[in-house]
Amino acid sequence: MELCDLSALELRNLLRRKEVSAVEVLDAHLRRIDAVDGRPGTLDSAPLTDEDRRKVHALITRTDARARAQAEAVDRRLAAGEDPGPLAGIPVTVKDIFCVKGTPSTAASRILASFTAPYTATPVERMEAAGAVMIGKVNLDEFTYGSSNESSAFQPAPRNPWNPERVPGGSSGGSAASVAAGEAPLSLGTDTAGSIRQPAAFCGVVGMKPTYGRVSRYGLIAFASSLDCPGPLARSSADAALMLQAIAGPDPRDATSAAVPVPDYLAELEKGVKGMRIGLSPDYFQLTFPDPQTGEIRQQALPEEMRAAVLHAAEVLAGMGAEIIEDVPMPATRYGIPAYFVISRVEAASNLHRYDGVKYGYRTRRKPADLRDLYRKTRAEGFGPQPKLRILMGMYVSAAQYSEQYYNRALKVRAMIRNDFDRAFDPSGKYRLNALLTPTTPTTAFEMDAVYGDSVLMQYADQLTVPANHAGVPGISLPGGIAADGLPVGIQLLGPDFSEAELLRIGRAFEVGTAGEAWRQVKPLVLRER
Repeated sequence: MELCDLSALELRNLLRRKEVSAVEVLDAHLRRIDAVDGRPGTLDSAPLTDEDRRKVHALITRTDARARAQAEAVDRRLAAGEDPGPLAGIPVTVKDIFCVKGTPSTAASRILASFTAPYTATPVERMEAAGAVMIGKVNLDEFTYGSSNESSAFQPAPRNPWNPERVPGGSSGGSAASVAAGEAPLSLGTDTAGSIRQPAAFCGVVGMKPTYGRVSRYGLIAFASSLDCPGPLARSSADAALMLQAIAGPDPRDATSAAVPVPDYLAELEKGVKGMRIGLSPDYFQLTFPDPQTGEIRQQALPEEMRAAVLHAAEVLAGMGAEIIEDVPMPATRYGIPAYFVISRVEAASNLHRYDGVKYGYRTRRKPADLRDLYRKTRAEGFGPQPKLRILMGMYVSAAQYSEQYYNRALKVRAMIRNDFDRAFDPSGKYRLNALLTPTTPTTAFEMDAVYGDSVLMQYADQLTVPANHAGVPGISLPGGIAADGLPVGIQLLGPDFSEAELLRIGRAFEVGTAGEAWRQVKPLVLRER
């Protein structure tokens, strides 16, 4: 087995025993990137080649020199007998929605293509302080607007390592793809409606959305500020716990970060699930959506493969001592996407106003007639279709004559969704759940170009993940099997506020309980073909 196929914890142990150097670990991962990633995303609109269609294209920017300097520093500290940190020598990738000092920080948008960040986001700063080796910034949907990664201004867009003809999911698709392909054992992503968990499911990796406020948003280029959550993507619950330990905790630079003690996630990991109450909800086994032709509201049961993966997980966990509670009502789940359509676009429109061609980033080269014309030309040229759609919709639904009809109503629906979770997790209530077990996505990864351009249809791919963002509660997606199409199936665990340790425990128990199952041995296609 190559070094780049080992877990972060395995690499950490090898490094601390001095059986391998941080530079050797780095070089192994750079060779993997050379082998499977292909050309990085750029603004060049060159047509795709057959070679492009076989590669992953997770990266926008490689930071080889920075990574080598960090790896050499780790080796020096290890040689001196010093403790170089819990992530010492572990390669990581960072979603290019985080500012990292001295690197291009593009948000996958033309309007920020020339922007070099003057400071580093807190989660990245904490990873690097813990000894992590940052090997690159990975691609995403433009400003995180999408569920497939196809909206990036930097093409080629990332592809799914399990089948490069499929999307990796979004918006943290570059993060998920880089981890699944062995380009790094850890990646930092963000989750606004499922943007960590959905690509984790599509790419067969672990992805955690922490409780809102558990991880600082300082240095994160905002989409919807009340929904955005940074979090880890990894190949196991243990690796996710290791990374979350490094990035979690209060930050005086972020007023929304929570002043709540951070537990020792690794110490809690092996405690098992005996006595835990894990719920199943019928509301997570169906989709409610408007018919694209008639507008009529329809309900559709999830494919049997998705349901079967969840029920199998419940059976495994029950066999390990968990109590499975069926028929937990979560009725407001069906309203998560409509509420998200409104709230996220109001917040996105507000956040996008800062990109005006005056202070930083792209500025039109055409001579403007006045300041308003400068704004108009800059934004028309710098933004892609998705930011423009969100500005238009956000301004519309927040206008004085419509805010009561749309925005205020969406906020009330958000409160209803939170109430569902409060009732399910209430320790004195009827259900008293430690976690809710659900599918992560309604389907496996869809084909490239199959859904892109249909904002409504793509958004409904997040119906099972977005309620956690509205409620602010933590969630984790775990690989739950392989579907008939050869693609991974994800299962999701949702828990009460600041219950990340319990979710990781359940995830670890499920991994132990299914370690011998055949699907665990199947590798992504890009690795099988090497």
